[in-house]
Amino acid sequence: MNKFNYTTFNPTAFGAYVDRLPKLTENEIIKSGVFKSNSQLKKAFSNQSGSGYAILPYYGNLSGDALNYDGKTNLDAKKIMTSEQGVIVVGRANAWTEDDFSEDICSGVDFMTNVAKQVNEYFEEVDQKTILSILDGIFKMSGTESDNFVEQHTLDLTSSLFSLENSKKSQKSIDSNVGFLDATSINTAIQKACGKNKNAISFVIMHSTVATNLENLNLLNYLKYTDSNGIQRDLTIASLNGKTVLIVDDGLFDGVDKYTTYLLGKGAFLYENVGTKVPFEMQRDPKTNGGQTTLFVRQRKCFAPFGISYTKSNQESFSPTNEELKDGSNWKLIGDDNPNSEPINHKTIPIVRIISKG
Repeated sequence: MNKFNYTTFNPTAFGAYVDRLPKLTENEIIKSGVFKSNSQLKKAFSNQSGSGYAILPYYGNLSGDALNYDGKTNLDAKKIMTSEQGVIVVGRANAWTEDDFSEDICSGVDFMTNVAKQVNEYFEEVDQKTILSILDGIFKMSGTESDNFVEQHTLDLTSSLFSLENSKKSQKSIDSNVGFLDATSINTAIQKACGKNKNAISFVIMHSTVATNLENLNLLNYLKYTDSNGIQRDLTIASLNGKTVLIVDDGLFDGVDKYTTYLLGKGAFLYENVGTKVPFEMQRDPKTNGGQTTLFVRQRKCFAPFGISYTKSNQESFSPTNEELKDGSNWKLIGDDNPNSEPINHKTIPIVRIISKG
């Protein structure tokens, strides 16, 4: 099917067509293991007309020091606490219109097919903004254990204390490399956040300026993609010491020469493509501009960061905006500041942040 006009449009066939087109970024994230399917999550949102927010229960861990078995000490039993994680569905949609006259004047160029070919790439960027908004938000959350997570899972290479310590190590009064991200600082950040579980990280998201710095150190190798015409091109996806690196041009710049890099591990996000009742549809308007056709696209997905609960404290509608996802008051470490719940051990959360000059 080459044309997707109003009279012949088949949503199922169109969906299959879109699914056949390359999903480069999404595929790399899935291959890295960052997205992890969860049976409870899938069950919670299996009904497309169901809730956009769900609570997932978590079993607590055995705790406490072993008692002395000496025939005198009472074996006082301890209660195993449970915890809960709030998860939210993010709905996004858009529409594109093409005039009949555009095709007539351009020798039959099918503009709507061109739009269809770009749907995957467009929504990969949409999902990328959603993930970055969530990451921004969880590093703004507060609470006893939430504050501890933010501190332990952040390595600020631009801080005066870090710069002073590294200047002493290098035995230089001024070290031009201090504050810049490299392979050593990545290892340091992972160890600080996850302890001995240093192999937890498999995926990195960074600004293009940071990537350029790593290129100059010969640490990045870019992946290549060959299209259907046999043309090969570099992707904005690279590898760094076995880790998949996604290079982002904006959204990770904090101002005054400060860049944020996120390190993600296997299962960093529970993920479910919830779907919509009508993901694709077209509408024909024979009157406006002599005739035009509009393509409508909708999606609903759940990205739930492992070990962190969405509280829905500041959300106006059924789907959160990116600004609401960036709001730290909407996030809290599982079990934090709840006397009836057990806080999750922050070292089990494979999400790390590095702030650098480049």
